[in-house]
Amino acid sequence: MSDAEVLTEVDGNVLVVTINRPEAKNAMTKAAAEGISAAMDRLEAENDLRCAILTGAGGTFCSGMDLKGFLRGESPSIEGRGFGGLSQWTPKKPVIAAVDGYALAGGMELAMACDLIVASSTSKFGIPEAKRGLVAAAGGVIKLPRQIPPRVAMELALTGDFIDATRAYELGFVNRVVEGPAIGEAKALAAKIAENGPLALIASKAIVRESFDWTEENMWDKQAAYIGPVFSSSDAREGAAAFAEKRKPNWKGA
Repeated sequence: MSDAEVLTEVDGNVLVVTINRPEAKNAMTKAAAEGISAAMDRLEAENDLRCAILTGAGGTFCSGMDLKGFLRGESPSIEGRGFGGLSQWTPKKPVIAAVDGYALAGGMELAMACDLIVASSTSKFGIPEAKRGLVAAAGGVIKLPRQIPPRVAMELALTGDFIDATRAYELGFVNRVVEGPAIGEAKALAAKIAENGPLALIASKAIVRESFDWTEENMWDKQAAYIGPVFSSSDAREGAAAFAEKRKPNWKGA
């Protein structure tokens, strides 16, 4: 395996991004955060890429911040993008977390920054920062209450306890739970997403993510700003034509 802290490969229209520090349970370093950020830039730049998968090598997603680096004064964050290059920012295209083993502290926050989560049945999630005298500052205490019931998020933040994949699924935090490694199901989900219109994917992701604080008065106008260009695109006409002609669409992203 390469010595690079983040590996990338293209599978069809999907960019697979792997945190590659298995000897350290994929604890996040500055270099790994930079690698993830660069991979997301590639996702944005290459038109043929429709979706990304973020996963970890060696049976662990991410065990959080590399504490040795923390003691050296290193921050595993990217300015404007946050922990792991993803916690405070998202690319326009969808990102799926494929979680095996532990997704703890910053690792859970990295997973929650993704749009969808596929988890192995043996995986564990938690924000145990309080046990170390810290706070889950990469989204755990502000974003998690928006993704699961607030009282459950409060309990996880105050106790530092873990939950398993089944409980995470019951709470709606995880989309799919599978036996064995999560990457296979994540690739299947990504391939299904990648078959769809690229402009529609970008607009749909943006609306779902941003509309939670839209008001009754402005939500239709705000949505219209996203969907107007989609409905007037060549891809919209191609989608209708492909349906009528019973063939697969030939998307152009325009």
